[in-house]
Amino acid sequence: MDAIVTRELCKSYGRTEVLQRVNLRVPAGSLFGFLGPNGSGKTTTIRVLLGLLRASAGQAHVLGQDVWRAGPRLRAQVGYLPGDVRFYEHLTGRATLAFLDAARRARAKKEIGRLAERFALDLDIRVRNYSRGMKQKLGLIQALMHRPQLIVLDEPTTALDPLVLQTLNEELRAVVHDGRTVLFSSHTLSEVQALCDHVAILRAGHLVERDTIAKLQRQALRHVEIRFAGEPVPTSWPAGLTVTERRDTRLGGTWAGPVDPLLRWLAAQRVEDVTIGAPDLEDLFLAYYSTAAPLETRP
Repeated sequence: MDAIVTRELCKSYGRTEVLQRVNLRVPAGSLFGFLGPNGSGKTTTIRVLLGLLRASAGQAHVLGQDVWRAGPRLRAQVGYLPGDVRFYEHLTGRATLAFLDAARRARAKKEIGRLAERFALDLDIRVRNYSRGMKQKLGLIQALMHRPQLIVLDEPTTALDPLVLQTLNEELRAVVHDGRTVLFSSHTLSEVQALCDHVAILRAGHLVERDTIAKLQRQALRHVEIRFAGEPVPTSWPAGLTVTERRDTRLGGTWAGPVDPLLRWLAAQRVEDVTIGAPDLEDLFLAYYSTAAPLETRP
């Protein structure tokens, strides 16, 4: 079963279309990356999925339930960290989590203690005295503490130091190992690439790609640098090689696709040195951000 399914999902404010025919499937038990530049519609999609906004058209189901009709019942099964998390400033961290635990009737006291220790957060300080990073930790704990079936995180790494980020990644992998689902929204490719198995890319309200990270890596470009052994650069090369620099005995460019044809061509040349980089997803994602057509209209 899919944890999240949308069909032709649209959201408009007057004549402004924020989401346009978004068809998204998030498999249950997956760590799913939701990528897009700021303003692409990621947060609007999340708010629709949580039943906080009503779609203008189309359908959205989370954990098999209609997101608008299920309402509070559905949200009790979801852990959510908004992009700009806010709490009652006069409460301590402990009182904040106790209040949320009572509202959910989750009896999560033991899990709260475990997560506070994992994230090294002092719960006896008032929220108004928390740093930005401490508030983010508190937000993560409240999203995880009731062990929900679906965890939705909107830009969750804001203000986190590298050690806390490592702890978060470990906790999210444990969630998926337990058969639950994580939707990880970000505008930063490296975060998603390091953590997620699947990814969807949103641009200007359109879904422009959805696939596994592994498949996207096979489409990504490799940067190639070749130095020939005392000979001028050849005047012809394999079709997959896009040459961006050619001078003296050096040739540089990018390679698309499997490297076997490139290696066979190199074997027939007098090569002094060669560098073939790892697949560069950054270039691929920047291309999606700037030029990709909506997924529904591409062949």
